[in-house]
Amino acid sequence: MEIRDFLKQAAAVRPSPRQLAWFDTEFYAFVHFSPNTYTGLEWGTGKEDPAIFNPTKFDPDQWVAAVKSAGMRGLVLTAKHHDGFCLWPSKYTEHSVKNSPWQGGKGDIVKEVAEACRRGGLKFGFYLSPWDRNCPLYGSDAYNDYYKAQLTELLTGYGEIFHVWFDGACGEGPNGKRQVYDFDGYIELIRKYQPNATIFNDKGPDVRWIGNESGTARAAEWAVVPHELCGLSERQTDGPVLSGSLSYLYNTDPYIGTMPEILYSRGLCFAGAEVDMSIRPGWFYHPEEEPHSLERLFNTYLTSVGGNACFHLNIPPTPEGLFDERDVKRLKELGDKLHETFAADLAEQAEIVKETLDSDTQVAWVVRFPQPTAVRYLMLMEEISKGQRIERFKVQARNAFGNWEAIYHGTTVGHKRICPLDGEARGELRVLVASARDEVLLRRIALF
Repeated sequence: MEIRDFLKQAAAVRPSPRQLAWFDTEFYAFVHFSPNTYTGLEWGTGKEDPAIFNPTKFDPDQWVAAVKSAGMRGLVLTAKHHDGFCLWPSKYTEHSVKNSPWQGGKGDIVKEVAEACRRGGLKFGFYLSPWDRNCPLYGSDAYNDYYKAQLTELLTGYGEIFHVWFDGACGEGPNGKRQVYDFDGYIELIRKYQPNATIFNDKGPDVRWIGNESGTARAAEWAVVPHELCGLSERQTDGPVLSGSLSYLYNTDPYIGTMPEILYSRGLCFAGAEVDMSIRPGWFYHPEEEPHSLERLFNTYLTSVGGNACFHLNIPPTPEGLFDERDVKRLKELGDKLHETFAADLAEQAEIVKETLDSDTQVAWVVRFPQPTAVRYLMLMEEISKGQRIERFKVQARNAFGNWEAIYHGTTVGHKRICPLDGEARGELRVLVASARDEVLLRRIALF
């Protein structure tokens, strides 16, 4: 296959409607809550007594208010973590809230959180850990049936679900065997009962892991990636151009989706990256921990939401069932900072003129202000419904000789790229796309 033909195919790899809706969600919460909250562990053993789970001041409306104050648009709850304890009264296990003292064993955390999210205007999703350290079936074929039965309970009993999250954690079961997960079967159930929900997994099909839990994003983040990385996703192209292998690919690779790599791929798919991290060092609540600084959280937002990914920020409830006031305060500070920074689009006061450079894959936009204006951030959004295409761009300003000079060098754009600038007052700026895989289609240029 010729490289030019391959690039045309790569440029035409498109997201599904559910993936577009996920990208537009941008920033949402993770909530890790389980017996670990009471034992101080990060990974439970599965042998915990359900009686220790008793959030006497549980208030999901407080969670929702705090999440919304940060500007988040959704919440994903750990319905079951690795310890196998279910936050809903599952029919298929006794290791659940139905055997805890909370609400006399009649309560349902999942239901109350889902309802609070809908009252507050948040999307709701859940994490159902495939690894279950309590279930004696784990490590056998029968476990997949057990897991799918619980998955069906969550998919059919709690209204609309926007995001289903499961990882690939896989330990040895009570019978001394490791589980082979029926991900195809899990995905089939989700598509049947919640067709609009995106699915997170290391291998796709909709959303993939960024490769770390520190909030660190790549300089060039592609949502169009080799199928070798996301084998559960739909392959949308042919290939390869060059003979070779991508068997080494994993989510920690720094160059996923870049040109030198995709030329060896046997097919490309669309799978955006999720940046998941906790507001504290741990994923579950530990009273001695403090939330990360406002600066770290804000910078993570810039490089995740502003780097063609979505930001999934965990907030762990206390044993009483509330968000710690330190975390609530930090979330409000983050929301205020984001609003202060991105509320007023200076582009609304400017004239934006498109320049063609005798090529569909090289194009520029000149932004002219009525008077010199200080710009701290420039935001670009591609029309990714038609594909992700921009490989390299630069932001330019006039130098002392009247020539365009780069003040920012960028790589990919995708759903959104936020470019920190120097804040110097200028009468005009220029956005030059220096390289793209096909015709450049921008959804938005904004300045703040």
